[in-house]
Amino acid sequence: MKKNWHILQPDDGFVRKIQSALKCGRHMGIVLANRNMAEPEKLPEFINPALSGLRSPWLLKDMDKAVRRIARALKRREKILIFGDYDVDGVAATSILLEFLTAAGARVSHYIPHRIQEGYSLSTAHITDVAAPEKVDLIITVDCGISAHDAVAAAAEKGVDVVITDHHRLDGLPPPAAAAVNPKRPDCESGLDFLAGAGVALYVAIGLRKHLRDIGFWKDTPEPNLLGLCDLAALGTAADQVPMVDENRILTRAGIDLINRGPRTGLDALMKTSGIAGREIDSEDILFRLAPRLNAAGRMDHAGQAVDLLLSKDPGRARKAARRLSALNEDRKAGENLIFKDALERVRKDPSLPGKGPLVLSSPDWHEGIIGIVASRLAEKFSMPAILISTRSGIGKGSGRSVRGFDLYRALSRASGELERFGGHAMAAGFSIREKNIPRFRGNLQKISAECSAPGGPGPGLVIDCRLDFAHITHRLMNELKSLQPFGPGNAEPLFMAENVSAVSSKILSGGHRRMALSQDGGRKTLHAIHFNFNGSPDMPPPTVFEKIAFRLRWNRWKNQKIPQAVIEDIA
Repeated sequence: MKKNWHILQPDDGFVRKIQSALKCGRHMGIVLANRNMAEPEKLPEFINPALSGLRSPWLLKDMDKAVRRIARALKRREKILIFGDYDVDGVAATSILLEFLTAAGARVSHYIPHRIQEGYSLSTAHITDVAAPEKVDLIITVDCGISAHDAVAAAAEKGVDVVITDHHRLDGLPPPAAAAVNPKRPDCESGLDFLAGAGVALYVAIGLRKHLRDIGFWKDTPEPNLLGLCDLAALGTAADQVPMVDENRILTRAGIDLINRGPRTGLDALMKTSGIAGREIDSEDILFRLAPRLNAAGRMDHAGQAVDLLLSKDPGRARKAARRLSALNEDRKAGENLIFKDALERVRKDPSLPGKGPLVLSSPDWHEGIIGIVASRLAEKFSMPAILISTRSGIGKGSGRSVRGFDLYRALSRASGELERFGGHAMAAGFSIREKNIPRFRGNLQKISAECSAPGGPGPGLVIDCRLDFAHITHRLMNELKSLQPFGPGNAEPLFMAENVSAVSSKILSGGHRRMALSQDGGRKTLHAIHFNFNGSPDMPPPTVFEKIAFRLRWNRWKNQKIPQAVIEDIA
């Protein structure tokens, strides 16, 4: 589907104010103006986010209750169970509290459910089959639990307290747990509703450390340095694609800096198997290199392997675990490609698809641990929300991904009459559904899709910061753009446009990517470029002349050298 290009036009006077405040170039000023930096005097804090800029943990509703209950468990030597989710955010959040509580001398263990056999979040079965037999006194959920009313009630009957830490949306009141720390609670006025599950877990650790300090707990126990947990917070935050603003930006920058100074044993092994060891990493490396391997554990086997890797202190065991996750990731990619091809063939054969509303497809042959990734690829390809449902386990397990301008969680809420359960947020959601209800569910989504769309509806589009001629691509500009990292939702990587471009050399790489050297207006200066997932025709040579290109700029590091490289987003 052809994408519409929208070039932003910031106020020129505001751009000059930003240039003056930061002593930066014009293109950097334009990029910052496009990000609604309303107070130029605060830009240095944005460019150099510091941990001192974190807001107080006590702003979070129930934080005081949570830390007091956990502190009581520590002092009384109660058995604590950390119950996490199976994605990267949940694995990172589990690792944060497990590492912190272990350092505090807690009697603590962890449990992550099997994605396929047990499903998402804390259930009554976990109370009767896990917590009660182990004589657990306190369960702490991370990245889940905010809708687990039945499980919290079952725990109370068994004399088990529950402290919930989560960041997912909820309808109505949270369960009557000992505490429910979730910045998305309607009665939470912290302003931290953008935090990932790992961010919430780290905030609990910050609050707990302070509370323990106040009651003299650390007199006989070394006080943990929480900076050492920021790498885990960065993993969860970047991988979960939450808004990369404010505290998320602070934690992710600190975590990436920590990794680059010397990664923990497990991450070092994972970086080596990912091919990124020995160089400076960024949020893109987390998103496309580390997170898929960590996620592969939960998608293809059991997420506990990812926790074991992140907390491993033994280099040999870490190398073995990292290789295992990389092998699972290769299996995941093979399965993903098969499902993607199958889904495309279904769309090709059905003239009514993809239609005007969300694309909804189902099959008993699809692996439910992979369909979310394929839904993301379909949403990107067709520029519309995509939902895939696996019916191979008797009841449909659905996973959806959205696009800018469509609130998927709201859509599922409106069509929830056909669902057994659901959860998620505006851009991603999961649910279960009886197979017989899928056609009616699809029809309901079509009917209410307009109500869940922003004005103008969801659709393809590129938001371009400004025109950028090759002559203005300098080392100074590259370094200025680098200072905007980490990128993510709410702080998008800058996107530029250049006109009258031609490829002076071109090569198709394995995987269907196209590497080029570009020139503009026949000039001598060339710009290295890569076009990922190039969709060329096998019967025709790829084009070499482009009216305009949309691209991002990144350093290309090779043999101790670095040169600017354009990453092509679209070509016209």
